[in-house]
Amino acid sequence: VIAKPMGLLLDLLYGFIGNYGISIIIFTLITKIILLPLSIWVQKNSIKMVKMQPEINEIHAKYFGNKDQIAEEETALYKREHYNALASLIPLIVQIVLLLGVVEVIKNPSQAALDSGFSFLGINLGWITVENWGLAILAPIIAGLSALALCIAQNKMNVLQAEQTKFNQIGMLLFSVGLSLYLGFFVQFGVALYWTASNIMAIIQQWLLNIAINPKKSVDYERLEKSRKALQELKDLGKSHKRTPEMIRKEKADYKRFFSIANKKLVFYSESSGFYKYYKGVIKYLLKHTNITIHYITNDYNDQIFDIAKKEPKIKPYYIEEKKAITLMMKMDADVVVMTMPDIQNFHIKRSYIRKDIEYIFYPHSIDSINMTFRKGSVDHYDSVLITGKDQRDECEAIFEKHGINNKIVDMGYPLIDDMIRAYNKTEHKPNKVKTIMIAPSWQKDNIIDLCLDDMLKSLKKTNYNIIVRPHPQHVRHMKDAFEKMKEDYAGTNIEIQTDFSKTNPVMEADLLITDWSSIAYEYAFTTERPALFIDTPMKVMNPDYKEIDVEPFNIWARNRIGKVVKVKDVKNIDKDVKEMLDKQAEYKDKIAKFREETIYNIGKSSKVGAKYIIKCVQDQIKRRKDND
Repeated sequence: VIAKPMGLLLDLLYGFIGNYGISIIIFTLITKIILLPLSIWVQKNSIKMVKMQPEINEIHAKYFGNKDQIAEEETALYKREHYNALASLIPLIVQIVLLLGVVEVIKNPSQAALDSGFSFLGINLGWITVENWGLAILAPIIAGLSALALCIAQNKMNVLQAEQTKFNQIGMLLFSVGLSLYLGFFVQFGVALYWTASNIMAIIQQWLLNIAINPKKSVDYERLEKSRKALQELKDLGKSHKRTPEMIRKEKADYKRFFSIANKKLVFYSESSGFYKYYKGVIKYLLKHTNITIHYITNDYNDQIFDIAKKEPKIKPYYIEEKKAITLMMKMDADVVVMTMPDIQNFHIKRSYIRKDIEYIFYPHSIDSINMTFRKGSVDHYDSVLITGKDQRDECEAIFEKHGINNKIVDMGYPLIDDMIRAYNKTEHKPNKVKTIMIAPSWQKDNIIDLCLDDMLKSLKKTNYNIIVRPHPQHVRHMKDAFEKMKEDYAGTNIEIQTDFSKTNPVMEADLLITDWSSIAYEYAFTTERPALFIDTPMKVMNPDYKEIDVEPFNIWARNRIGKVVKVKDVKNIDKDVKEMLDKQAEYKDKIAKFREETIYNIGKSSKVGAKYIIKCVQDQIKRRKDND
């Protein structure tokens, strides 16, 4: 149908030009001009798609793992922006129709074309390249190079193609060049000429369109890059380690079992086995004084909770790897959820979309500054925030007042410190024959391990101390292979790389702790009443806006109250500082004990306080539900 008018147009052009090959080139230009409104529409549609991409990425991150919700949100977005994803196929369909029309015209030229000689540069436009070996090299090379040039240009200039992955870009390039080589070899020379001219004109057209309708004026590329990175981080979850078929089967069974239980009163969420030590005192109180069933979700297949639950039938543990936990938490159905993880709702772990009345309780896993060492707004989306002491209370009050939040602040204290003190006092402590020094850096850029661990170890080796390097759990989690290699490198020496965080014995046994900004310094000092040595690495700041509230962070001013600060450049002689601190241990004992009482609420009874508050929250939820019924 389309071939006949195309043939007439080519004959008309030939009548004016006198060369059929040039007529094909001019014909190609005319089709580009006629289809210019479509090209402009495609340009605007592509910009619209890339403009929406940050929001699309944010939807995928927000509802990660929930395909139905993602599809629903994307459909709503397309409807709001009047975008039809299938519309992008229209240009491709038009190109195919035009190509088929040209094939038909060249294959069955008019009598006028045949009478004219139907040639270009002395080459018959009806010849099939593969049957005329004089063309077998020239035509495919020209067609292939034009396609290659077009793909490279589109990958740089086309707003939508530029945002495709390298894999997709290379795939499109190979397809286009392959198709062009096919056209160059196995169809008529006139078709290859049309295809080459079309590719070259498409490059020029894209360049002109970008000048007329500049994508950079419409697309927020900074937001796009930020959203892309956030989504990629979620996609990378679980890729750092391989899971066995048994782990996958267990997760599937535990996920199903969790949602098969109705009327769940209390859920604890744990990122790894090492986090149980923070919950331990409160959970023991709950088990002893209530009949509440504790549902315990952990991302750790080898979490100690599974062994504990064998002896405690009121604990129901579930292994749910972090990626799957994203979906589970979105579908959470329970009265109260207790978590040590900050930033709920701000990142991948969200509040439930099923129940809006769940009481979410933030449970502290350090006595650090909430305002400086956590991200901005890290506890804003919790209903209740359990705090360890006055400094955290002052910060929370100031933060909530500034943000207009009415979240509850509960003076619990720090159960881990209570447990550690009790365990420490029950143990007979004989002086170590060889002094033990524990190095425990924080998890941040430019910490001890990054900046000065080698120099430090060289200095400490001169003293023949036993050295324990105990990195932060998150550091190990993200750099597991690096720490395994360190274990191999130091095997057989007096240096131990310790990555089992369920144990507290190293804290009890060390004669001195060396750290940078880690809160373990306070756990160690408040438990043993021994000082800590701080390396003055760049300060751990997760919230660059921490000065917005007028409360000096505990981490800044408290270090000199429990020890000494050493500059990074001086660690080569740290053996002298270590000796000095060991000699002054007796002087620090009473000083640290007094500071502990001033700093932490409810010393010796924080687990009871925290557990009673959780019990009250459960009871309030039950009462609220009865009142609504």
